[in-house]
Amino acid sequence: MEQGGNEDKDTTINKYALACVIVASMVSIISGYDTGVMSGALLFIKEDIGISDTQQEVLAGILNICALVGCLAAGKTSDYIGRRYTIFLASILFLVGAVFMGYGPNFAILMFGRCVCGLGVGFALTTAPVYSAELSSASTRGFLTSLPEVCIGLGIFIGYISNYFLGKLALTLGWRLMLGLAAIPSLGLALGILTMPESPRWLVMQGRLGCAKKVLLEVSNTTEEAELRFRDIIVSAGFDEKCNDEFVKQPQKSHHGEGVWKELFLRPTPPVRRMLIAAVGIHFFEHATGIEAVMLYGPRIFKKAGVTTKDRLLLATIGTGLTKITFLTISTFLLDRVGRRRLLQISVAGMIFGLTILGFSLTMVEYSSEKLVWALSLSIVATYTYVAFFNVGLAPVTWVYSSEIFPLRLRAQGNSIGVAVNRGMNAAISMSFISIYKAITIGGAFFLFAGMSVVAWVFFYFCLPETKGKALEEMEMVFSKKSDDKTVAT
Repeated sequence: MEQGGNEDKDTTINKYALACVIVASMVSIISGYDTGVMSGALLFIKEDIGISDTQQEVLAGILNICALVGCLAAGKTSDYIGRRYTIFLASILFLVGAVFMGYGPNFAILMFGRCVCGLGVGFALTTAPVYSAELSSASTRGFLTSLPEVCIGLGIFIGYISNYFLGKLALTLGWRLMLGLAAIPSLGLALGILTMPESPRWLVMQGRLGCAKKVLLEVSNTTEEAELRFRDIIVSAGFDEKCNDEFVKQPQKSHHGEGVWKELFLRPTPPVRRMLIAAVGIHFFEHATGIEAVMLYGPRIFKKAGVTTKDRLLLATIGTGLTKITFLTISTFLLDRVGRRRLLQISVAGMIFGLTILGFSLTMVEYSSEKLVWALSLSIVATYTYVAFFNVGLAPVTWVYSSEIFPLRLRAQGNSIGVAVNRGMNAAISMSFISIYKAITIGGAFFLFAGMSVVAWVFFYFCLPETKGKALEEMEMVFSKKSDDKTVAT
């Protein structure tokens, strides 16, 4: 087995691997843009075609319902056609969805375009982190695998800026341009991803050992590192360690999905069961702690806090996006230094603090008969604090962690289960937040999210071992009972 320390001797990021991951991560920018731009576009859509609060919830949340379907399909799809062509498929779906939403003469067409984009989001969020993880060495995997999440943040930020500037155009044109502009980068990505190499681990699963070795030589810093990674991958895939053939027949245990679901759910080994619990749990809590409420309904929250004009609402929302991208960028340099586990604990502790202060300040505003400037200011500061702590830890670790812990034979479909839970929770929050805060007040909603964050902290402490510096082929050892003391206490 490859030991994490072997690769840690050289922590230099391979430039070709970095370039490949950046291109693949472009799909995450488009995915983030679809989320961010809708938060402001809803203000103009409601005014233009007169949709109700319920229709706004459905329009906002349907993206994630369809993304859930896309996630479940993406695992098997990427095992059949490869990681690269699955990202290509996602970019085509984004292109088609953006065209329909940009046209958007009525609610039904908007819904159809949003659904198509949702399928693209599912394929993108499942496949881009796996592709990034499979190209990366153990010593740089945290940095490279977090780039898709950074790109989601960048996409959201661009969406907010688009809201502000395009919102100044004629009502019937502005929001349609906001939604339709995503077609342009989608087309560029569809062409760009075809120039990238396939994942070496997927190539090994197909028995294309010669092609896999060539890719590893390009994405590794030395021939020795490439050879070491190659040997570990072929052993993990069930081939003879000494095999040097260009193409060999797949081992008896096929990796196209036959038996994968059975191994994940019906007869999992103890390490696989712990992996599945960890992946599902971290994806569940990423959205159960309320981030979608802030990112999608930011203008409503700031309006409740006392911000009145559209321009100021959108500017305050841009501040949220800037905070997100800033702290996501910081997190990329911490993942391989601080570690996933410690970063999660710090992040969630800060989120609890931010959410509690936000709930308190919004409650003060709601029950006061006069405008409280201090409460308005505190609400904005608390929102930015929560977003900062979320994005320095929980946001990037979720995607890095779930894409790296499963063994090769289960990785694509195991990760797709976690992402499907992620999208399901995202949809649940985005489609119910307005109803929740109307039922228990907006301050009460954020106290609820603070309580969920406490539960999340406890779950992460007991159920997520450290994976920093570990090779992908070592993960079953990390999640075995024998390594509990070493990994959980790290």
